Amino acid sequence: MKSTHPQGSSHTVAGRVLESLAADNMHQQWLLLAACFWVIFMFMVASKFITLTFKDPDGYSAKQEFLFLTTVPEAGKSREEKPFAEDPKPTGRMPPAAPLVYMERLELIRNVCRDEALRNLSHTAVSKFVLDRIFVCDKHKILFCQTPKVGNTQWKKVLIVLNGAFPSIEEIPENVVHDHEKNGLPRLSSFSKVGIEKRLKTYFKFFIVRDPFERLISAFKDKFVHNPRFEPWYRHEIAPGIIRKYRKNRTETRGIQFEDFVRYLGDPNHRWLDLQFGDHIIHWVTYVELCAPCEIKYSVIGHHETLEEDAPYILREAGIDHLVSYPTIPPGITVYNRTKVERYFLGISKRDIRRLYARFEGDFKLFGYQKPDFLLN
Repeated sequence: MKSTHPQGSSHTVAGRVLESLAADNMHQQWLLLAACFWVIFMFMVASKFITLTFKDPDGYSAKQEFLFLTTVPEAGKSREEKPFAEDPKPTGRMPPAAPLVYMERLELIRNVCRDEALRNLSHTAVSKFVLDRIFVCDKHKILFCQTPKVGNTQWKKVLIVLNGAFPSIEEIPENVVHDHEKNGLPRLSSFSKVGIEKRLKTYFKFFIVRDPFERLISAFKDKFVHNPRFEPWYRHEIAPGIIRKYRKNRTETRGIQFEDFVRYLGDPNHRWLDLQFGDHIIHWVTYVELCAPCEIKYSVIGHHETLEEDAPYILREAGIDHLVSYPTIPPGITVYNRTKVERYFLGISKRDIRRLYARFEGDFKLFGYQKPDFLLN
């Protein structure tokens, strides 16, 4: 009888060999599959990186990448990238790519500030009065100096939204904008001395100006004629004080006239009345007294007359143009109205107008406004 055990044994060995080969083959296939997945994963990561880096140049991310690559100063970059204490150099210097007009404005200020003949008209101490005029947005590292009668209400709305008090400009009630208990706008004066110095050194800083005489006309109309915000103290307290001291015809019973206002502002001894009027004088004191442009290195100076171009530029330089827009500007509202200015000054003595100009000459010179024609004759 023949034994079949060797034959069965050979079949078993062969089976084991085949199983081993199959397992090795499967192991290699899994390794190959894993390698493929790894390659695909790395390709996806690389593609994502390339997409983020070379995004549409009109998008905000592309702007940030460009600013990083070209080492633009702090004024043009996002203000959340570094801790407060590590902020880079001051923002008073404009980026290399800034339009020429904005660099020329800052250069003009520097030149006038160096003019010793105008020193008394261009320099002022950075007092609490000045610090009270500067509003702070810590979240985006912005300082805005308030210059009333130059569209400041709209800029306040922009900062209120940026500070998170309201989600949009349209949702801000008008009575809240100037209520500093509710609008969420801290003043620079509310910080410690160290905090003030750090913010002045590192934050993006700006303010807006307009023709000095046209601004005074706007202040007079807003506070003493129309008074749309129903502030009775201008007519019932400030106006009578001006009339008592500066009206020539004591029998005249009309309310305050622009001529009275001009005499008050042009009086070299106006300060004793200013002290009585308190902070209400912010609507007609000089830009120098409000914002100290020779002592504080501002990043941008906007002009009311070119606000359509200046507002978007300021938002871009502050790095917030993707977060908020300046409210729509009604057509023609920012245009300098020479006829209106001449009409208001018609009939006012040259002596009074010259004294007024002497007080505001620093503003005219610092910000490039021309001396009125009716003072050149």
